[in-house]
Amino acid sequence: MKSPNIPVYLFTGFLEGGKTHIIQESMCDDRFNTGEKTLIIQCEEGIDELDASQFSGKNIYFANLDSEEDVTPDKLEACCGGHIIDRVIIEYNGMWQLATLYNNLPDDWFIFQNMMFADAKTFFTYNQNMRSLMVDKLMSCEMIVLNRTPDDMDKEEVHKIVRGISRRATITYDYPDGHVEYDDIEDPLPFDIDAPVIEIADDDYAIWYRDLSEETDKYDGKVVKFKGIVARDLKLGKDALVIGRHVMTCCADDIAYSGLVCKFKSNVAYKTRDWINVQGRIKIEKNKLYGRPGPVIYAETSAYTDKPTQEVATFY
Repeated sequence: MKSPNIPVYLFTGFLEGGKTHIIQESMCDDRFNTGEKTLIIQCEEGIDELDASQFSGKNIYFANLDSEEDVTPDKLEACCGGHIIDRVIIEYNGMWQLATLYNNLPDDWFIFQNMMFADAKTFFTYNQNMRSLMVDKLMSCEMIVLNRTPDDMDKEEVHKIVRGISRRATITYDYPDGHVEYDDIEDPLPFDIDAPVIEIADDDYAIWYRDLSEETDKYDGKVVKFKGIVARDLKLGKDALVIGRHVMTCCADDIAYSGLVCKFKSNVAYKTRDWINVQGRIKIEKNKLYGRPGPVIYAETSAYTDKPTQEVATFY
């Protein structure tokens, strides 16, 4: 038997980043471990090992997944061993794609918390040599913790790397002496969200689209003006289309079209792959293309335009 809606605490990052250590600390803390039936799934072996004899509560079950191919709904459920589980902790292998886990969670499991851990001394090396994996982990984490932070850590560079991927992740520095500091570098948007018309420069589309995706509600009722490429979809009818840009997060392999539904007052003749300038008011409402509430632009003006100098939008 399984309890419905089982929360998953996800610990990501690379080897020696401190994942095992923080799981050990959490399970030894009686504020976190109050007797819940907890399944701990480890997907890699590091230097540190969990010591269950030190845990505050009982009813702790362990399982290991040795390869990314093992991350399937059936094998994840099998990790429960037939026990009723209240929550799951997953120490995820940094070399595995998170999409593999997200796409294979059992139906009654959900990601409750996602934290990334990294060794501050190797953070830049991993970012340089394994950029796509770094992006994969940073894109969805709520917090990144840099362990063993040296006094001369280049926080401006860390901030630039993280904010180039995620504006919402809290950046935390954990020093060898035990004290913790949080990133407080101001990170203003490159456009004025309080302007009567928010004008998005060609170079700022990726940043704007990400901010709109992460903090959708703050754009409700705002008027925006930007350039994009048209994509027609028969499901939207003749008076609506999708307008957006191809966005690259870290490399050519992850380029994806990132567009928004745009409605007009009457039928429009724009075709797929036309470049247009559009100005309109954003309303957050359900649309059949999204399948959920999302930003819909009600066009006020539009016109054909030339493609931007750099067709693919980036965060740099």
